[in-house]
Amino acid sequence: MSTTFETTPRADGYYMPGEFTMHAGTWMIWPERPDNWRLGAKPAQKAFVAVASAIAQFEPVSMAVSARQYQNARGMLPANVRVVEMSNNDSWMRDVGPSFVVNGKGQLRGVDWMFNAWGGLDGGLYFPWDLDDAVAQKVLEIENAGRYRAPMVLEGGSIHVDGEGTLLTTEECLLNPNRNPDLSRDEIETNLKEYTGASKILWLQNGVYNDETNGHVDNICCFLRPGLVALTWTDDHNDPQYPISQDAYERLSRYSDAAGRKLEIVKLHQPDPILITADESEGVDAVDGTLPREEGDRMAASYVNFYLCNGGAVIPAFDDLHDRLAVETLQKYLPDRKVVSVAAREILLGGGNIHCITQQQPQ
Repeated sequence: MSTTFETTPRADGYYMPGEFTMHAGTWMIWPERPDNWRLGAKPAQKAFVAVASAIAQFEPVSMAVSARQYQNARGMLPANVRVVEMSNNDSWMRDVGPSFVVNGKGQLRGVDWMFNAWGGLDGGLYFPWDLDDAVAQKVLEIENAGRYRAPMVLEGGSIHVDGEGTLLTTEECLLNPNRNPDLSRDEIETNLKEYTGASKILWLQNGVYNDETNGHVDNICCFLRPGLVALTWTDDHNDPQYPISQDAYERLSRYSDAAGRKLEIVKLHQPDPILITADESEGVDAVDGTLPREEGDRMAASYVNFYLCNGGAVIPAFDDLHDRLAVETLQKYLPDRKVVSVAAREILLGGGNIHCITQQQPQ
């Protein structure tokens, strides 16, 4: 049984640890909706299997799967991946799953944020989203972890924490009126502190160019460890990403974290622009209320959208000249981890990447 607490994690001595700390496992959701994933999600399912298999080298993986896809997923996934039947609207566990929190005794609870499909009826990406809004509670029930229902809309991909009091986010996302129009910036900061245990919020202005999540931080910047961040980068002054990354770099250079450290910044050069092809666009079912996938649209590709797991880092590859450099750069700054690259174009076509489809459960 999972108890719902009326208090906050901070009040109860709980905090959200950094992704780089030890995990009990990883949660994912199986893709299937044909109005987001091309060709009935078959190519995406193969990509999700590749990601799950890569992570399962390092730690246990649980895949939430709808009843109608259960047998298909069980047949495609390796035997060491746990398959759990769970209804859902789409497959973004980072954004709909719980943000797990721990205390000094090693006890586990989770924050269940309100979810409105990245904007609700004002720019949201699909309707309805009620099944996705219930995923966090179901995961917490399965893990017998206590639950906090946070009083604000937030997706897990819109925050990164260092577990030592510092939280990274973007103004583009958290201050967007399609999330929490009744909350001020100060009220949003207060909620972030109460529900993650952070004491200092570092605001970047925007996320990656053309990111349909309204600029999630996990696509532009993340913590490799306390005091060390990776930032998506380009040296091309004519690229629309250039001023975004430049502004982020300048802000990060000025900031100190909750412990008073100046941040060390690792630049991860983005892949060359990745555009949707005619075949990719035509493979998606056209349905009212969902985002069109049009030929020639630029996708928000970034190597920062990788996932840290026990002894490993799983990074997206795009069949791009920068793939190898990204792996080498991460490996240099993560010497105690094995950096594994997984072909991720099919995940990108759905609107996110490897970090967006995973959610860590701390040990």
